[in-house]
Amino acid sequence: MNMKNYILILISSLALLSCKARKTVEQTPAPAEKVISNKAFFEKITKKDAFESLKITSKVNAETDRFIPTIDGTFYIENDQKIWANFSFLFMSQARANITPAGIKAYEKINKTYIDSNFDYINNLLKVNFIDYSALQNLLLGKTFIPVNEKDYTFLQNENGYVLNSAKNQIITVNGKTSEYKTSLEYSPELTLKKVFLQDIKNNNSLEVSYNDYEIFGSQKLPKSVKIIIKAQKTNQILIENTKFEFLKMETPFSIPTNYTKTEIK
Repeated sequence: MNMKNYILILISSLALLSCKARKTVEQTPAPAEKVISNKAFFEKITKKDAFESLKITSKVNAETDRFIPTIDGTFYIENDQKIWANFSFLFMSQARANITPAGIKAYEKINKTYIDSNFDYINNLLKVNFIDYSALQNLLLGKTFIPVNEKDYTFLQNENGYVLNSAKNQIITVNGKTSEYKTSLEYSPELTLKKVFLQDIKNNNSLEVSYNDYEIFGSQKLPKSVKIIIKAQKTNQILIENTKFEFLKMETPFSIPTNYTKTEIK
């Protein structure tokens, strides 16, 4: 497995991170909180959770242009500071990553390669141009991770929840790179994020993130099933299933081994 596939697994697997320790299965949806106005709705869907640190154990299945076995992942996040991950197969560590607001560092043992990059690397993998640390953490937590402004979207409420569709193509410029997207977002009646879809107008690349089967963790809700689909010349798909959450501080050792080859952005 090459470094690109490990990082694809990383950025999707972390979507299961949460911010409360006690877990109970959500048997019936809670009554939807009445949204008084569009403004109140947008304030709620862009509000960040408050938490300190979390460890999660996951099973990850990825479908790419080559076979990838089920990977065991251990992930640790410190809110707004660091995302650390260790991947293993057959109980042997195969890759490790450390993401901070400054960028991403990671290495994999099979081909002895590593990356040391800003967020251009992750944007390249996701086929977008706006991902920074904050956006990535929101994506991984099942929070709204794309820029949303009330005046730029049509707002629809129905029996299935809420739907936002871009009233005009969203133009985003970051570090001199401009991209134009057609976007849509779906939310449940309880305002949990169900799906985000972006299509690049210039090249038809698309990113779709779906969140399903929510469970209640303390006072928070988390998607038990998370699917990320990246469509470009090829299609990559990742499905994540969590097995255990622990809210604790932990050691996160990380150092790139000597004699490894650096992987550049392509």
